[in-house]
Amino acid sequence: MSIRIATVNDAPQIKILLDQLGYPTVDGDLENKINLLLHHPDHELIVFNNVSAVMSIHFIPQLALAGDFALISYFAVDETVRSTGIGKKMEEYCVKLATDRGCERIQVKCNIRRTDAHRFYERQGYQEARKYFSKSLK
Repeated sequence: MSIRIATVNDAPQIKILLDQLGYPTVDGDLENKINLLLHHPDHELIVFNNVSAVMSIHFIPQLALAGDFALISYFAVDETVRSTGIGKKMEEYCVKLATDRGCERIQVKCNIRRTDAHRFYERQGYQEARKYFSKSLK
């Protein structure tokens, strides 16, 4: 297993993964976002091997509870290597990071149309939690 912290040099491969999920990026913007996240103390941006997968994890303190929580905001495995165990390894690594930081749970954002991803998360022990509200500011 070769999971590592991403670097700005991984931007071209990360862009491909985000494009596969339907999240096009603006040239130069992705590098800036990666650099910002790499220097944020409550964030981990990890990749698998030659960037065949990427996961963005935020660690969020909870005001009223003892343990914090981790939020997976982006998680993509290259469509050519899905269902080979890479996603499971990445998720297990996320669990280790969250546990090491004292988190009591992990949340993940997953588009309603990604039914294969829903099944993956359920196999990993996640349960659907409703409701989640979002307000667009643009």
